[in-house]
Amino acid sequence: MNGTFIFIFILLYFGILYVISHFTGRKHSENAAFFLGNRKSPWYIVAFGMIGSSLSGISFVSVPGMVGQFDMTYMQMVAGFLLGYAVIAFILLPVYYKLNVTSIYSYLDNRIGRKACKTGAGFFILSRTVATGARLYVAVLILQTYIFDAWRVPFTLTAAGFLLMIWLYTHKSGVRTIVWTDLLQTFFLIAALVIIILQVAKELNLDFTGIITTVKESPHSRIFVFDDWYSRQNFFKQFISGMFVTIAMTGVDQEMMQKNLSCKNLREAQKNVCTYSLLFIPVNLLFLCLGILALDYASVNHIALPATGDDILPALISSGRFGMAAIIFFVVGIIAVTFAGADSALTGLTTSICVDLLEIDKYDEKKARKIRLCVHPAISLAFIGIMLLFKAINNTGAIDALYRIVSYTYGPLLGLFAFGILFNTRTCDKAVPYICILSPILCFAGNLLLNATAGYRFGYELLIVNAALVIIGLAALPQKKN
Repeated sequence: MNGTFIFIFILLYFGILYVISHFTGRKHSENAAFFLGNRKSPWYIVAFGMIGSSLSGISFVSVPGMVGQFDMTYMQMVAGFLLGYAVIAFILLPVYYKLNVTSIYSYLDNRIGRKACKTGAGFFILSRTVATGARLYVAVLILQTYIFDAWRVPFTLTAAGFLLMIWLYTHKSGVRTIVWTDLLQTFFLIAALVIIILQVAKELNLDFTGIITTVKESPHSRIFVFDDWYSRQNFFKQFISGMFVTIAMTGVDQEMMQKNLSCKNLREAQKNVCTYSLLFIPVNLLFLCLGILALDYASVNHIALPATGDDILPALISSGRFGMAAIIFFVVGIIAVTFAGADSALTGLTTSICVDLLEIDKYDEKKARKIRLCVHPAISLAFIGIMLLFKAINNTGAIDALYRIVSYTYGPLLGLFAFGILFNTRTCDKAVPYICILSPILCFAGNLLLNATAGYRFGYELLIVNAALVIIGLAALPQKKN
Protein backbone atom coordinates (compact mmCIF):
# COMPACT_ATOMS: atom_id res chain seq x y z
CA MET A 1 0.00 0.00 0.00
CA ASN A 2 1.34 3.47 -0.89
CA GLY A 3 1.05 5.06 2.55
CA THR A 4 2.49 8.41 1.47
CA PHE A 5 -0.08 8.83 -1.29
CA ILE A 6 -2.95 7.98 1.06
CA PHE A 7 -1.61 10.31 3.73
CA ILE A 8 -1.49 13.18 1.22
CA PHE A 9 -5.06 12.34 0.20
CA ILE A 10 -6.11 12.49 3.89
CA LEU A 11 -4.48 15.91 4.31
CA LEU A 12 -6.23 17.22 1.20
CA TYR A 13 -9.54 15.86 2.47
CA PHE A 14 -9.05 17.55 5.84
CA GLY A 15 -8.05 20.75 4.05
CA ILE A 16 -11.42 20.82 2.28
CA LEU A 17 -13.22 20.32 5.60
CA TYR A 18 -11.24 23.13 7.18
CA VAL A 19 -12.04 25.50 4.30
CA ILE A 20 -15.75 24.70 4.73
CA SER A 21 -15.49 25.40 8.48
CA HIS A 22 -13.75 28.70 7.77
CA PHE A 23 -16.55 30.00 5.57
CA THR A 24 -19.42 28.68 7.72
CA GLY A 25 -17.91 29.97 10.97
CA ARG A 26 -16.39 33.20 9.73
CA LYS A 27 -19.12 35.38 11.23
CA HIS A 28 -20.86 32.81 13.41
CA SER A 29 -18.89 31.68 16.48
CA GLU A 30 -21.62 32.39 19.04
CA ASN A 31 -23.31 29.63 21.06
CA ALA A 32 -26.53 29.81 19.02
CA ALA A 33 -24.53 28.86 15.91
CA PHE A 34 -22.52 26.16 17.70
CA PHE A 35 -25.47 24.44 19.36
CA LEU A 36 -28.24 24.73 16.76
CA GLY A 37 -26.75 26.41 13.69
CA ASN A 38 -28.98 29.45 14.35
CA ARG A 39 -31.84 27.12 13.31
CA LYS A 40 -31.17 27.88 9.65
CA SER A 41 -29.94 24.52 8.34
CA PRO A 42 -31.55 23.45 5.01
CA TRP A 43 -33.43 20.22 5.71
CA TYR A 44 -32.21 18.42 2.55
CA ILE A 45 -28.56 19.15 3.44
CA VAL A 46 -29.12 17.79 6.95
CA ALA A 47 -30.89 14.71 5.56
CA PHE A 48 -28.05 13.71 3.26
CA GLY A 49 -25.38 14.38 5.89
CA MET A 50 -27.23 12.32 8.51
CA ILE A 51 -26.45 9.15 6.57
CA GLY A 52 -22.76 9.53 7.33
CA SER A 53 -23.41 10.59 10.93
CA SER A 54 -25.61 7.56 11.60
CA LEU A 55 -23.03 5.08 10.32
CA SER A 56 -19.48 4.52 11.61
CA GLY A 57 -16.16 3.02 10.64
CA ILE A 58 -17.37 -0.11 12.43
CA SER A 59 -20.44 -0.22 10.15
CA PHE A 60 -18.21 0.16 7.09
CA VAL A 61 -16.46 -3.12 7.86
CA SER A 62 -19.07 -4.91 10.00
CA VAL A 63 -22.14 -4.76 7.75
CA PRO A 64 -20.38 -6.37 4.74
CA GLY A 65 -18.64 -8.77 7.12
CA MET A 66 -21.85 -10.08 8.69
CA VAL A 67 -23.12 -11.52 5.40
CA GLY A 68 -21.15 -14.76 5.77
CA GLN A 69 -22.80 -15.56 9.11
CA PHE A 70 -26.20 -13.90 8.94
CA ASP A 71 -26.84 -13.53 5.19
CA MET A 72 -28.74 -10.31 4.37
CA THR A 73 -31.10 -10.58 7.35
CA TYR A 74 -29.82 -7.22 8.60
CA MET A 75 -32.30 -5.65 6.16
CA GLN A 76 -35.09 -6.81 8.48
CA MET A 77 -33.65 -4.51 11.13
CA VAL A 78 -33.26 -1.71 8.58
CA ALA A 79 -37.00 -2.05 7.87
CA GLY A 80 -37.61 -1.57 11.60
CA PHE A 81 -35.55 1.61 11.44
CA LEU A 82 -38.28 3.15 9.26
CA LEU A 83 -40.93 2.74 11.96
CA GLY A 84 -38.54 4.07 14.58
CA TYR A 85 -37.84 7.18 12.50
CA ALA A 86 -41.59 7.69 12.05
CA VAL A 87 -41.94 7.79 15.86
CA ILE A 88 -39.10 10.32 16.02
CA ALA A 89 -40.57 12.51 13.28
CA PHE A 90 -44.18 12.58 14.45
CA ILE A 91 -43.99 12.08 18.23
CA LEU A 92 -40.61 13.25 19.55
CA LEU A 93 -39.78 16.13 17.20
CA PRO A 94 -43.09 17.97 17.86
CA VAL A 95 -42.33 17.82 21.60
CA TYR A 96 -38.78 19.15 21.15
CA TYR A 97 -39.85 21.97 18.83
CA LYS A 98 -42.77 22.95 21.04
CA LEU A 99 -40.42 23.38 24.02
CA ASN A 100 -37.80 25.08 21.81
CA VAL A 101 -35.03 23.04 23.45
CA THR A 102 -31.28 23.28 22.83
CA SER A 103 -30.63 19.97 24.60
CA ILE A 104 -33.35 17.34 24.34
CA TYR A 105 -32.81 16.45 28.01
CA SER A 106 -34.42 19.79 28.88
CA TYR A 107 -37.66 17.91 28.14
CA LEU A 108 -36.96 15.66 31.12
CA ASP A 109 -36.39 18.72 33.30
CA ASN A 110 -39.71 20.16 32.16
CA ARG A 111 -41.60 16.90 32.46
CA ILE A 112 -40.10 15.15 35.54
CA GLY A 113 -37.48 17.34 37.20
CA ARG A 114 -33.88 18.49 37.33
CA LYS A 115 -32.56 15.13 38.61
CA ALA A 116 -34.15 13.35 35.64
CA CYS A 117 -32.56 15.84 33.26
CA LYS A 118 -29.08 15.40 34.72
CA THR A 119 -29.53 11.61 34.86
CA GLY A 120 -30.54 11.44 31.20
CA ALA A 121 -27.66 13.70 30.21
CA GLY A 122 -25.26 11.63 32.32
CA PHE A 123 -26.26 8.38 30.62
CA PHE A 124 -25.92 10.02 27.21
CA ILE A 125 -22.48 11.45 28.03
CA LEU A 126 -21.21 8.08 29.30
CA SER A 127 -22.67 6.12 26.38
CA ARG A 128 -21.63 8.46 23.61
CA THR A 129 -18.14 9.14 24.95
CA VAL A 130 -17.22 5.46 25.20
CA ALA A 131 -19.04 4.46 21.99
CA THR A 132 -17.38 7.23 19.98
CA GLY A 133 -14.02 6.37 21.50
CA ALA A 134 -14.51 2.77 20.36
CA ARG A 135 -15.44 3.81 16.83
CA LEU A 136 -12.49 6.18 16.62
CA TYR A 137 -10.21 3.41 17.87
CA VAL A 138 -11.28 1.13 15.00
CA ALA A 139 -10.66 3.83 12.38
CA VAL A 140 -7.35 5.00 13.84
CA LEU A 141 -6.16 1.40 14.23
CA ILE A 142 -6.78 0.78 10.51
CA LEU A 143 -4.75 3.88 9.61
CA GLN A 144 -2.05 2.94 12.11
CA THR A 145 -1.77 -0.62 10.78
CA TYR A 146 -1.71 0.20 7.08
CA ILE A 147 0.11 3.57 7.08
CA PHE A 148 1.75 4.87 10.24
CA ASP A 149 3.28 1.65 11.61
CA ALA A 150 5.56 1.58 8.55
CA TRP A 151 6.70 5.10 9.44
CA ARG A 152 7.14 4.14 13.11
CA VAL A 153 4.68 6.79 14.26
CA PRO A 154 3.35 5.99 17.77
CA PHE A 155 -0.35 5.15 18.07
CA THR A 156 -0.76 7.96 20.61
CA LEU A 157 0.44 10.53 18.09
CA THR A 158 -1.86 9.16 15.39
CA ALA A 159 -4.86 9.32 17.74
CA ALA A 160 -4.01 12.84 18.88
CA GLY A 161 -3.54 14.03 15.28
CA PHE A 162 -6.88 12.53 14.26
CA LEU A 163 -8.73 14.32 17.10
CA LEU A 164 -6.86 17.56 16.49
CA MET A 165 -8.11 17.65 12.90
CA ILE A 166 -11.71 17.13 14.03
CA TRP A 167 -11.38 19.76 16.78
CA LEU A 168 -9.95 22.33 14.36
CA TYR A 169 -12.95 22.36 12.05
CA THR A 170 -15.67 22.06 14.73
CA HIS A 171 -14.56 24.24 17.66
CA LYS A 172 -15.77 27.56 16.23
CA SER A 173 -19.27 26.97 14.86
CA GLY A 174 -20.21 23.40 15.80
CA VAL A 175 -23.50 22.36 14.19
CA ARG A 176 -23.43 25.23 11.70
CA THR A 177 -20.22 23.75 10.29
CA ILE A 178 -20.85 20.01 10.56
CA VAL A 179 -24.17 20.21 8.71
CA TRP A 180 -22.09 21.09 5.64
CA THR A 181 -19.00 18.98 6.34
CA ASP A 182 -21.24 15.95 6.85
CA LEU A 183 -22.67 16.58 3.38
CA LEU A 184 -19.18 16.18 1.93
CA GLN A 185 -18.32 13.23 4.16
CA THR A 186 -21.48 11.32 3.23
CA PHE A 187 -20.73 11.93 -0.45
CA PHE A 188 -17.25 10.42 -0.01
CA LEU A 189 -18.70 7.50 1.96
CA ILE A 190 -21.20 6.58 -0.77
CA ALA A 191 -18.64 7.22 -3.53
CA ALA A 192 -16.15 4.94 -1.76
CA LEU A 193 -18.78 2.24 -1.34
CA VAL A 194 -19.82 2.34 -5.01
CA ILE A 195 -16.23 2.43 -6.33
CA ILE A 196 -15.18 -0.54 -4.17
CA ILE A 197 -18.19 -2.53 -5.42
CA LEU A 198 -17.27 -1.70 -9.02
CA GLN A 199 -13.64 -2.70 -8.42
CA VAL A 200 -14.66 -6.05 -6.93
CA ALA A 201 -17.15 -6.60 -9.76
CA LYS A 202 -14.41 -5.81 -12.28
CA GLU A 203 -12.20 -8.53 -10.81
CA LEU A 204 -15.14 -10.93 -11.09
CA ASN A 205 -15.83 -9.82 -14.70
CA LEU A 206 -19.34 -8.71 -13.80
CA ASP A 207 -21.38 -5.94 -15.40
CA PHE A 208 -24.37 -4.33 -13.66
CA THR A 209 -26.67 -7.21 -14.61
CA GLY A 210 -24.04 -9.69 -13.47
CA ILE A 211 -23.80 -8.00 -10.05
CA ILE A 212 -27.55 -8.28 -9.56
CA THR A 213 -27.55 -11.93 -10.68
CA THR A 214 -24.62 -12.82 -8.43
CA VAL A 215 -26.27 -11.25 -5.39
CA LYS A 216 -29.66 -12.78 -6.20
CA GLU A 217 -28.28 -16.31 -6.69
CA SER A 218 -25.92 -16.22 -3.72
CA PRO A 219 -26.68 -18.65 -0.85
CA HIS A 220 -26.28 -15.58 1.39
CA SER A 221 -29.06 -13.58 -0.29
CA ARG A 222 -31.67 -14.60 2.28
CA ILE A 223 -33.34 -11.57 3.87
CA PHE A 224 -36.37 -12.82 5.80
CA VAL A 225 -36.51 -15.41 8.59
CA PHE A 226 -40.05 -16.27 9.65
CA ASP A 227 -39.78 -19.96 10.50
CA ASP A 228 -37.32 -19.96 13.43
CA TRP A 229 -38.68 -18.22 16.54
CA TYR A 230 -35.55 -19.02 18.55
CA SER A 231 -33.20 -17.38 16.06
CA ARG A 232 -31.93 -13.89 16.80
CA GLN A 233 -32.48 -13.27 13.06
CA ASN A 234 -36.23 -13.91 13.30
CA PHE A 235 -38.05 -11.19 11.37
CA PHE A 236 -40.22 -9.97 14.24
CA LYS A 237 -37.28 -9.81 16.66
CA GLN A 238 -35.16 -7.91 14.13
CA PHE A 239 -37.95 -5.57 13.01
CA ILE A 240 -39.09 -4.61 16.52
CA SER A 241 -35.50 -4.31 17.71
CA GLY A 242 -34.68 -2.04 14.78
CA MET A 243 -37.55 0.25 15.73
CA PHE A 244 -36.56 0.55 19.40
CA VAL A 245 -32.83 0.80 18.67
CA THR A 246 -33.56 3.75 16.36
CA ILE A 247 -35.73 5.52 18.93
CA ALA A 248 -33.15 4.96 21.68
CA MET A 249 -29.96 5.69 19.75
CA THR A 250 -31.35 8.54 17.64
CA GLY A 251 -34.57 9.94 19.08
CA VAL A 252 -33.34 10.31 22.68
CA ASP A 253 -29.67 10.90 21.79
CA GLN A 254 -28.54 14.53 21.83
CA GLU A 255 -25.82 13.99 19.22
CA MET A 256 -28.19 12.52 16.65
CA MET A 257 -31.04 14.94 17.30
CA GLN A 258 -28.99 18.15 17.42
CA LYS A 259 -28.76 18.58 13.66
CA ASN A 260 -32.43 17.67 13.27
CA LEU A 261 -33.23 20.51 15.68
CA SER A 262 -31.15 22.93 13.60
CA CYS A 263 -33.75 22.92 10.81
CA LYS A 264 -35.82 26.06 10.32
CA ASN A 265 -39.07 24.63 11.69
CA LEU A 266 -40.82 21.42 12.69
CA ARG A 267 -42.16 20.66 9.22
CA GLU A 268 -38.70 20.85 7.63
CA ALA A 269 -37.23 18.74 10.45
CA GLN A 270 -39.87 16.07 9.78
CA LYS A 271 -39.12 16.09 6.05
CA ASN A 272 -35.44 15.69 6.91
CA VAL A 273 -36.00 12.64 9.16
CA CYS A 274 -38.37 10.93 6.74
CA THR A 275 -35.96 11.49 3.83
CA TYR A 276 -32.81 10.10 5.40
CA SER A 277 -34.72 7.17 6.94
CA LEU A 278 -35.64 6.11 3.38
CA LEU A 279 -32.07 6.65 2.14
CA PHE A 280 -30.78 4.14 4.71
CA ILE A 281 -32.40 1.29 2.77
CA PRO A 282 -30.31 1.51 -0.45
CA VAL A 283 -27.11 2.43 1.44
CA ASN A 284 -27.29 -0.60 3.74
CA LEU A 285 -28.32 -2.79 0.81
CA LEU A 286 -25.15 -1.71 -1.01
CA PHE A 287 -23.03 -2.62 2.03
CA LEU A 288 -24.56 -6.12 2.10
CA CYS A 289 -24.13 -6.55 -1.65
CA LEU A 290 -20.46 -5.68 -1.22
CA GLY A 291 -20.21 -8.41 1.40
CA ILE A 292 -21.69 -10.99 -0.98
CA LEU A 293 -19.38 -9.96 -3.83
CA ALA A 294 -16.35 -10.13 -1.52
CA LEU A 295 -17.29 -13.65 -0.39
CA ASP A 296 -17.90 -14.71 -3.98
CA TYR A 297 -14.48 -13.38 -5.01
CA ALA A 298 -12.81 -15.26 -2.15
CA SER A 299 -14.61 -18.47 -3.12
CA VAL A 300 -13.71 -18.22 -6.82
CA ASN A 301 -10.05 -17.53 -6.04
CA HIS A 302 -9.82 -20.04 -3.16
CA ILE A 303 -8.77 -17.40 -0.65
CA ALA A 304 -8.76 -18.33 3.03
CA LEU A 305 -10.75 -15.67 4.86
CA PRO A 306 -10.20 -14.40 8.43
CA ALA A 307 -12.34 -16.02 11.11
CA THR A 308 -13.80 -12.69 12.21
CA GLY A 309 -16.31 -11.10 9.84
CA ASP A 310 -15.02 -7.59 10.57
CA ASP A 311 -11.60 -8.55 9.21
CA ILE A 312 -12.79 -9.93 5.85
CA LEU A 313 -13.21 -6.72 3.86
CA PRO A 314 -10.08 -4.95 5.22
CA ALA A 315 -7.99 -8.09 4.55
CA LEU A 316 -9.18 -8.46 0.95
CA ILE A 317 -8.81 -4.78 0.08
CA SER A 318 -5.44 -4.25 1.78
CA SER A 319 -4.03 -7.24 -0.12
CA GLY A 320 -4.13 -5.09 -3.27
CA ARG A 321 -6.24 -7.61 -5.20
CA PHE A 322 -8.78 -4.94 -6.19
CA GLY A 323 -6.25 -2.29 -7.13
CA MET A 324 -4.97 0.91 -5.59
CA ALA A 325 -8.25 2.76 -6.19
CA ALA A 326 -10.12 0.36 -3.89
CA ILE A 327 -7.48 0.81 -1.16
CA ILE A 328 -7.59 4.60 -1.37
CA PHE A 329 -11.36 4.82 -1.35
CA PHE A 330 -11.66 2.24 1.43
CA VAL A 331 -9.43 4.39 3.65
CA VAL A 332 -11.25 7.56 2.56
CA GLY A 333 -14.61 5.90 3.28
CA ILE A 334 -13.46 4.88 6.77
CA ILE A 335 -12.18 8.39 7.46
CA ALA A 336 -15.29 10.08 6.05
CA VAL A 337 -17.72 8.04 8.10
CA THR A 338 -15.57 8.32 11.24
CA PHE A 339 -15.17 12.09 10.90
CA ALA A 340 -18.93 12.41 10.37
CA GLY A 341 -19.68 10.46 13.55
CA ALA A 342 -16.93 11.96 15.69
CA ASP A 343 -17.63 15.62 14.87
CA SER A 344 -21.32 15.13 15.68
CA ALA A 345 -20.45 13.38 18.95
CA LEU A 346 -17.98 16.08 19.92
CA THR A 347 -20.59 18.78 19.32
CA GLY A 348 -23.44 16.86 20.97
CA LEU A 349 -21.42 16.06 24.09
CA THR A 350 -20.25 19.67 24.36
CA THR A 351 -23.86 20.83 24.15
CA SER A 352 -25.17 18.40 26.76
CA ILE A 353 -22.38 19.11 29.26
CA CYS A 354 -22.71 22.88 28.83
CA VAL A 355 -26.52 23.08 28.84
CA ASP A 356 -27.59 20.19 31.10
CA LEU A 357 -24.74 19.88 33.61
CA LEU A 358 -23.08 23.31 33.69
CA GLU A 359 -26.30 25.22 32.90
CA ILE A 360 -24.56 27.91 30.86
CA ASP A 361 -27.90 29.53 30.04
CA LYS A 362 -27.55 31.22 33.44
CA TYR A 363 -24.55 33.21 32.21
CA ASP A 364 -24.08 35.96 29.68
CA GLU A 365 -22.98 35.08 26.13
CA LYS A 366 -19.31 35.90 26.72
CA LYS A 367 -18.90 33.68 29.78
CA ALA A 368 -21.05 30.90 28.30
CA ARG A 369 -18.90 30.89 25.17
CA LYS A 370 -15.74 30.73 27.29
CA ILE A 371 -17.09 27.67 29.13
CA ARG A 372 -18.01 26.01 25.85
CA LEU A 373 -14.54 26.62 24.42
CA CYS A 374 -13.05 24.86 27.48
CA VAL A 375 -15.42 21.88 27.39
CA HIS A 376 -14.93 21.17 23.68
CA PRO A 377 -11.17 20.30 23.80
CA ALA A 378 -11.65 18.45 27.11
CA ILE A 379 -13.97 15.99 25.36
CA SER A 380 -11.37 15.54 22.61
CA LEU A 381 -8.84 14.57 25.28
CA ALA A 382 -11.36 12.12 26.74
CA PHE A 383 -11.71 10.46 23.32
CA ILE A 384 -7.93 10.09 23.10
CA GLY A 385 -7.88 8.54 26.58
CA ILE A 386 -10.53 5.97 25.63
CA MET A 387 -8.66 5.05 22.45
CA LEU A 388 -5.47 4.52 24.48
CA LEU A 389 -7.45 2.38 26.94
CA PHE A 390 -8.70 0.18 24.10
CA LYS A 391 -5.16 0.00 22.76
CA ALA A 392 -3.90 -1.12 26.18
CA ILE A 393 -6.61 -3.77 26.48
CA ASN A 394 -5.68 -5.05 23.02
CA ASN A 395 -8.28 -7.80 23.30
CA THR A 396 -11.19 -7.85 20.87
CA GLY A 397 -13.38 -9.87 23.24
CA ALA A 398 -12.82 -7.45 26.13
CA ILE A 399 -13.47 -4.43 23.91
CA ASP A 400 -16.68 -5.96 22.54
CA ALA A 401 -17.83 -6.76 26.09
CA LEU A 402 -17.20 -3.18 27.20
CA TYR A 403 -19.02 -1.84 24.14
CA ARG A 404 -22.03 -4.09 24.89
CA ILE A 405 -22.13 -3.00 28.53
CA VAL A 406 -22.21 0.66 27.48
CA SER A 407 -25.11 -0.10 25.13
CA TYR A 408 -27.17 -0.99 28.23
CA THR A 409 -27.25 2.68 29.17
CA TYR A 410 -29.58 3.59 26.31
CA GLY A 411 -32.37 1.62 28.04
CA PRO A 412 -32.79 4.13 30.89
CA LEU A 413 -32.83 6.99 28.39
CA LEU A 414 -35.60 5.32 26.41
CA GLY A 415 -37.48 4.54 29.63
CA LEU A 416 -37.32 8.13 30.89
CA PHE A 417 -38.68 9.61 27.66
CA ALA A 418 -41.33 6.88 27.32
CA PHE A 419 -42.58 7.53 30.86
CA GLY A 420 -42.79 11.25 30.18
CA ILE A 421 -44.83 10.75 27.02
CA LEU A 422 -47.05 7.82 28.07
CA PHE A 423 -47.97 8.91 31.61
CA ASN A 424 -49.78 12.03 32.71
CA THR A 425 -48.34 12.18 36.22
CA ARG A 426 -45.16 13.55 37.77
CA THR A 427 -43.05 10.99 39.61
CA CYS A 428 -40.53 11.41 42.43
CA ASP A 429 -37.60 13.19 40.79
CA LYS A 430 -35.11 12.35 43.56
CA ALA A 431 -35.49 8.61 42.97
CA VAL A 432 -34.91 8.77 39.20
CA PRO A 433 -31.08 8.34 39.29
CA TYR A 434 -31.30 5.24 41.49
CA ILE A 435 -33.89 3.53 39.27
CA CYS A 436 -31.94 4.35 36.10
CA ILE A 437 -28.73 2.92 37.58
CA LEU A 438 -30.43 -0.18 38.99
CA SER A 439 -32.19 -1.12 35.74
CA PRO A 440 -29.10 -1.90 33.58
CA ILE A 441 -27.51 -3.72 36.52
CA LEU A 442 -30.58 -5.97 36.81
CA CYS A 443 -30.57 -6.52 33.04
CA PHE A 444 -26.90 -7.47 33.06
CA ALA A 445 -27.38 -9.88 35.96
CA GLY A 446 -30.52 -11.33 34.39
CA ASN A 447 -28.74 -11.91 31.10
CA LEU A 448 -25.94 -13.81 32.86
CA LEU A 449 -28.46 -15.87 34.85
CA LEU A 450 -30.57 -16.80 31.82
CA ASN A 451 -27.50 -17.72 29.84
CA ALA A 452 -26.23 -19.97 32.65
CA THR A 453 -29.57 -21.67 33.42
CA ALA A 454 -31.45 -21.75 30.10
CA GLY A 455 -28.77 -21.04 27.51
CA TYR A 456 -30.67 -17.94 26.40
CA ARG A 457 -28.83 -14.70 25.66
CA PHE A 458 -30.59 -11.41 25.12
CA GLY A 459 -30.09 -9.64 21.83
CA TYR A 460 -31.36 -6.19 21.03
CA GLU A 461 -34.55 -6.99 22.94
CA LEU A 462 -32.57 -6.27 26.11
CA LEU A 463 -33.00 -2.58 25.30
CA ILE A 464 -36.79 -2.99 25.52
CA VAL A 465 -36.57 -4.89 28.83
CA ASN A 466 -34.21 -2.27 30.23
CA ALA A 467 -36.55 0.59 29.30
CA ALA A 468 -39.57 -1.32 30.66
CA LEU A 469 -37.89 -1.75 34.06
CA VAL A 470 -37.29 2.00 34.25
CA ILE A 471 -40.92 2.74 33.33
CA ILE A 472 -42.21 0.25 35.93
CA GLY A 473 -39.87 1.67 38.58
CA LEU A 474 -40.93 5.26 37.90
CA ALA A 475 -44.64 4.30 37.82
CA ALA A 476 -44.30 2.46 41.16
CA LEU A 477 -43.15 5.63 42.92
CA PRO A 478 -45.64 8.05 44.51
CA GLN A 479 -47.25 10.07 41.72
CA LYS A 480 -48.46 13.64 41.56
CA LYS A 481 -50.90 15.08 39.08
CA ASN A 482 -48.98 16.67 36.24
